[in-house]
Amino acid sequence: MGGIGIWQLIIVCPILIAIAVFIFGPVVKKAGFSRWWSLLLIVPLINLIMVWVFAFMEWPAEKNA
Repeated sequence: MGGIGIWQLIIVCPILIAIAVFIFGPVVKKAGFSRWWSLLLIVPLINLIMVWVFAFMEWPAEKNA
């Protein structure tokens, strides 16, 4: 019975959310955005697009400086 069971998802999903919010949240906050944007790092393909857009857009923290 290969594959991912419901119990693996129940255990792994909160760990991924915690990693996204507690590790990448301060980086996003320092750039001037809400920490909730770090939750997009969990979604496949959206995370690649988000990191690319985040790298090349003008940050609100730069506007205030």
